[in-house]
Amino acid sequence: MTAVDVNLYGTVHGGVLMKFVDDVAGAAAARHSGGTAVTAAIDEILFLEPVRVGDLVHAYAQVNWTGTSSMEVGVKLVAERWDVVSPEPLTVATAYLVFVAVDVAGHPRNVPPVLPEHMDDERRFREALIRREHRLSRRTAIQRARQEQVNER
Repeated sequence: MTAVDVNLYGTVHGGVLMKFVDDVAGAAAARHSGGTAVTAAIDEILFLEPVRVGDLVHAYAQVNWTGTSSMEVGVKLVAERWDVVSPEPLTVATAYLVFVAVDVAGHPRNVPPVLPEHMDDERRFREALIRREHRLSRRTAIQRARQEQVNER
C-alpha cells in the first residue's frame, strides 16, 4: 500500500480495500463461470485490523456457492507488515460478495456448480446458503413494508 491510499489517520482507506476485494472476487467469479461476472451484492465486509502504508497485502478468493447464474465469493485479505518480521501474515479483512455471470448482451447465463471437496468447502457452502436466505428474506421484508406503506395512503 502506498501513500496515495491513506486517510488522515495514516491507514489505508476502507474504500481502497473494498475495491481490491471486489477486483479479486470478480476475477474468481469470472474464472469459475468462464466469462464476465458482475457484482450484484456485498453481503458483508469486515475490517479486522488497519492496513498501513508499506504493508504488503495479499488477497485470497474462493467461490463458496453457486446458483443458476449467481455465485457467492468469499475473500480474505492478509497483510505482511513492512516493519515487523512475522511468520504469519495478519488477517486484515474478510468479505462475502455475490456475482452474476452475464453474456455479451448483459443477460444472466448459467454457471458451473460448486462441488465442495473438503470439510471447509462444505462449511463455506452451508454458510453461503444462510447468507443467501438472509439476503432474500430481508429483501422480501423490505418490499412488504413498502407495499404496506403504499396501501396505507
